[in-house]
Amino acid sequence: MKYARVKYKDEIYYGIINDSQVTLLNGDIFDYYSITDTILPLDTVKLMPPCEPTKIAAVGLNYADHAKELNLKVPEFPALFIKPSSSVIGHNDCIIYPPMSKQVDYEAEFAIVIGKTASYVKPDEAKNYIFGYTCLNDVTARDLQNQDPQWTRAKGFDTFAPIGPWIETNIDPDNSDIKLRLNGKLKQSSNTSNFIFKTDYLVSKISEIMTLYPGDIITTGTPSGIGPINVGDIVEVEIDGIGTLKNTVIKR
Repeated sequence: MKYARVKYKDEIYYGIINDSQVTLLNGDIFDYYSITDTILPLDTVKLMPPCEPTKIAAVGLNYADHAKELNLKVPEFPALFIKPSSSVIGHNDCIIYPPMSKQVDYEAEFAIVIGKTASYVKPDEAKNYIFGYTCLNDVTARDLQNQDPQWTRAKGFDTFAPIGPWIETNIDPDNSDIKLRLNGKLKQSSNTSNFIFKTDYLVSKISEIMTLYPGDIITTGTPSGIGPINVGDIVEVEIDGIGTLKNTVIKR
């Protein structure tokens, strides 16, 4: 099932996506909700970020092909960093190119959405704490990343975490095709079967470090093919079974 957050008549609702329509819900998908009788064409509402994470726990290197591309040793433990909630934007929102950077890159990623509070979760129980999955673009100021010993500045700018267009609950997270197109040209193409660390393991190990709350996101790293974006570019992250997240790059 596909769950979205939408703005309709200046109010924000959760909704269920069916083809080109959205059924509005009363309540919170992470707690309790009821289905309303309001069914709207999807093009009559604005898609918002599908959840409101308190944090995005991000994995820095998790595809075997990306490690090979960068000539890096496969890590023994996930390389983790945090993207702030202030970096989140939704489908069709704009990525703002910060004046501080001279090279901003796209990174298509498969994102896990947490469904209930998770702390010290065992790997074989991890799926019970996952609500679903969405697309994420881990936008990165590459020149700043290369300057700094840690990645907060490079990864944390406002608008540097597009997510969406919605959350899919029925998909195999460890065997899903992922692609990125820049101005319609294919730049990244892989499958999550190339994960170094699988989704259940990531949920388990990250929950041993920090408590994960409903709506929080774990983003699982990017495949090979990363590259720069420029003002005016259109970036699309596509994951089979979920959909396509589209954003345009603008000047601040």
